[in-house]
Amino acid sequence: MKAIVFEEFKGPLTEQNVQDPTPNPHSVVIKVTATGLCRSDWHGWMGHDPDIRLPHVPGHELAGVIEATGKFVKNFKIGDRVTVPFVAGCGHCGECISGNHQVCDHQSQPGFTHWGSFAEYVAIDYADTNLVRLPDSIDDETAATLGCRFITSFRAVVEQGKVSAGQFIAIHGCGGVGLSAIMIAKAIGAQVIAIDINDQTLQFAKELGAFATINAKDQKHIVDEIRSLTNGGVHVSLDALGSAATCFNSVANLRKRGKHIQVGLMTGDHAHPKIPMDMVLANELEVIGSHGMQAYKYPEMLQMISAGTLKPQKLIQKTISLEDAITALPQMNTFQNMGVQVINSF
Repeated sequence: MKAIVFEEFKGPLTEQNVQDPTPNPHSVVIKVTATGLCRSDWHGWMGHDPDIRLPHVPGHELAGVIEATGKFVKNFKIGDRVTVPFVAGCGHCGECISGNHQVCDHQSQPGFTHWGSFAEYVAIDYADTNLVRLPDSIDDETAATLGCRFITSFRAVVEQGKVSAGQFIAIHGCGGVGLSAIMIAKAIGAQVIAIDINDQTLQFAKELGAFATINAKDQKHIVDEIRSLTNGGVHVSLDALGSAATCFNSVANLRKRGKHIQVGLMTGDHAHPKIPMDMVLANELEVIGSHGMQAYKYPEMLQMISAGTLKPQKLIQKTISLEDAITALPQMNTFQNMGVQVINSF
């Protein structure tokens, strides 16, 4: 099969012909019809994930059709059109038994623990636990935007943040995660403030439903501005980027008993940021992580998409070829693109 491969971290990406995957007894092989480019893929290419073994094929947001199944797969068959969350839970550990597959003790992640979806085919482990059947109303490109950024944002806003209509919510960083969160929070009825460094992206955030925007390059007193806009601070705040500055601001702009949700990956020098714990204590703030979403939780989100309440397809900036990913992936950290890029030509 054709695949995009890197043989050293931060090294060249090349299109190669590599061996097709084969299913183990509990897995399936999926013919990839669309796959998203995500900043998490850039983190993997940079060497920020300890699970990656070289040479490696990135890619973890995907849609496709089942090509082969393992002998113990019961709930899915060849020809089924499916997607999958980026964390595949084993289904048997304590976390999975409690329903928290997104933090499985033995999780597998395409594009990280094994070769991913920047290829014609990809293997998915623990298929019965993790596959999600796609409705006909959702096309492949839209489905390929869901598996990491959109589901993580959905769970962060709905489950972790428990955002409700009328509440104020701040979104720090308006890449794919942040724009997804803006759309989801607006659909719930929240009042959204978007913070980014790109005016064009902030205009797009307004189109998706933000009632106010702040350019962090121009506004040096971001927290004060947010407190002014919300008469004392937001109820929920998401760091959708993952930096020491956005994390600090996201905690500091909360009103009393507010919730900070960490969604953006914290790596390198940003892995252990300063947090205003004096405010956390005095104001009884909550600091919560959000790491993906379980497959069995997809139906509510898929129903909202099918009904048109959520429109993740609006986040797709452009579709590209597998070969285009060779240059597109290393540029993910430059934030030149507004919205999501999806590979749909192999």
